[in-house]
Amino acid sequence: MGHTDTALRAVQGYAEKAPDERPLKGYAIAMSVYAGAAAAVAAAARLTGKRLPDRPAASDLALLAISTHKVSRLLTKDAVTSPLRAPVTKFEGSAGEAEINESPRGTGAQHAFGELLTCPFCTAVWVAGGFAAGLIFAPRLTRFGMGIASAIAGADFLHLGYDAAKRLANGNG
Repeated sequence: MGHTDTALRAVQGYAEKAPDERPLKGYAIAMSVYAGAAAAVAAAARLTGKRLPDRPAASDLALLAISTHKVSRLLTKDAVTSPLRAPVTKFEGSAGEAEINESPRGTGAQHAFGELLTCPFCTAVWVAGGFAAGLIFAPRLTRFGMGIASAIAGADFLHLGYDAAKRLANGNG
């Protein structure tokens, strides 16, 4: 009996009611890609003598949180980035305020990556990991990019607040 047979037996019965909706092998592939990328970043850091800070600066954490929010929404919900998601998603309709709704399509890895690319919470893990790697290897450039993404997030909230205030002022609240 091989490793694959043992792994399949271990998860057998996990999704008996809807086995097609739980592409465990696809999820395992996605997690392996993420873990491989993280290991490659750690190895490159070690080889180049880059070190993690003892404690992240509060300003970096704030930029990281806000920019991760914005970039993950851009990647998962923005109409302009839909060509990136098209191989693994299906267009469902407008979600308002320059966002669209899509659903994963296909089976296996295609479905798993479709779920990843339609979920801002899921994609945020990858975005934050990328920014964290950037803070190790190119901190000035990464902080600059995170600052831009954070400014866009702030502008988004101001636009939404302005529109809400206009609706309230016109009695359409």
